[in-house]
Amino acid sequence: MTRIAIRDIPPRATWALEQGGVHPLLARLYAARGIRSPDELDTRSSALLAPDRLKGAREAAALLADCIAAGRKILIVADYDCDGATGCAVGLRALRMMGATVDYLVPDRFTLGYGLSPEVAQLAAARQPDLVVTVDNGIASVEGVAELKRRGIATLITDHHLPGAELPDAAVIVNPNQPGCDFPSKALAGVGVMFYVALTTRAELRRRGAYANAPKPNLAGLLDLVALGTVADVVPLDRNNRILVAQGLARIRGGQMQAGVAALFAVAGRETARAATFDLGFALGPRLNAAGRLADMALGIECLSTDDPSRAMNIAQQLDAINRERRVIETGMREDAELLLASLDAGSRASLTLFDPSWHQGVIGILAGRVKEKLHRPTFAFARGNAGELKASGRSIAGLHLRDALDLVAKRHPDLLLRFGGHAAAAGLALKEERLAEFEAAFETVCAELLSPAALTRTLETDGPLESGYFSIDAVRLMQQEVWGQAFPAPLFADSFDVLNQRILKDKHLKLKLQKGNQRFDAIQFNFVDGSASAAPNRIHAAFRVDINEWNGTQTVQLMLEHFEPT
Repeated sequence: MTRIAIRDIPPRATWALEQGGVHPLLARLYAARGIRSPDELDTRSSALLAPDRLKGAREAAALLADCIAAGRKILIVADYDCDGATGCAVGLRALRMMGATVDYLVPDRFTLGYGLSPEVAQLAAARQPDLVVTVDNGIASVEGVAELKRRGIATLITDHHLPGAELPDAAVIVNPNQPGCDFPSKALAGVGVMFYVALTTRAELRRRGAYANAPKPNLAGLLDLVALGTVADVVPLDRNNRILVAQGLARIRGGQMQAGVAALFAVAGRETARAATFDLGFALGPRLNAAGRLADMALGIECLSTDDPSRAMNIAQQLDAINRERRVIETGMREDAELLLASLDAGSRASLTLFDPSWHQGVIGILAGRVKEKLHRPTFAFARGNAGELKASGRSIAGLHLRDALDLVAKRHPDLLLRFGGHAAAAGLALKEERLAEFEAAFETVCAELLSPAALTRTLETDGPLESGYFSIDAVRLMQQEVWGQAFPAPLFADSFDVLNQRILKDKHLKLKLQKGNQRFDAIQFNFVDGSASAAPNRIHAAFRVDINEWNGTQTVQLMLEHFEPT
């Protein structure tokens, strides 16, 4: 069941924003998202939170500055998703600009799994570094850090994931979510943490006189990477993250970006001059993530760290081909999942646990997300790993912190989960295949306890009706240029329309012609579940986004339906 709701739009806050010079349409959208003053919309880099407020950042800067001064070797161990790839590229570029000798290692997700495990630590040690720097991982790597320490190699952890009960014995830890860190933005992505460490390192080198006779490195040139990783990792876009993303988008729109970012825009068929958060999250991010899912994320890191436009384009084309392969695999897995779900009464359950022996472990996270979106239940999708293990990726709904739910499962069943970790909205785990049914029952029990009936009802929070004068190309462009994302959602409107005609495209998309008053609109709902030719009644109440459709050189406003019901 889906319920369409309207966000509260405080009139006083809307008025204050308008009086501060904010466009009336944006004023009411921002007011509905908790913005109360025009000052909160300041996206200048000077408005960023101070780097030295991040616990461990100064110590990390001193450690890195010492390594640079002594010519010691630094090795970055990165995660294999878009956040890890962009964070690694930021680390490589920033440290090299500062004179460091630095290389990287990214684990193979299929043989080594996530993070700085003892096996990854051994691979890292074989490179004979003096310092290992983790990016977007490491906060749970107690054994891996111990292995490096046993070999005489120091570790600097930069991460943003939630820590466990025990912290690694690293030389320095920089993580806004570690105990004792009062950095106001707990939502920094891994790439954001690495960027902040780079800022503090540059400041430390400047304090030591490194730039007395030379210009300091321009770290602002890395903000396109920071924006990409932040959006793609779906971290909450609090004010600090919105500034980082806005700064990165401004550079991309101005043509100031890494060769790899430009190449990814090109293969995705997107315009850099009109770059938006949608492009980062749904065009560039998936192409980078596909490398980590199906191949080797070193491809993505090389794309983002090269300055050769031809090489960047060649790699971007490879990433595009891998992403197309990922889509084919995903389509087959979704069909398998639909067969599994047909035998379940999803409405009577508080969670969903799905497994098929043929599923690809690099794509189960996407599958879990698709099922979660469709059925509004916390979902884990499992695939076979190594040595009788199953690996799972999960996605959650509002009201259930997924990592905390797994922690509760682990405490009640101490030997069930071999490994687990993650965030509120996404998490992963591993267990023995023969214990899958036990996990399914345990996870269902926890979800049933923690989720209220209201939380199990999908609610689409909308901004209410869109005024007739804003169904225009200019208004759509105005909204698209703003920073939207997790916890700061893109505009979604709701209104009633007459259905003039409708048809099914490609056996799954519903195309409609709608009317409201004297205005007519083209509308479409993708992946519509009802394949009948007359799926919509004569009058509907719909939740929709507005977009621009280009056909034969003509641009028109098109409604993208999220959900509709009879009215």
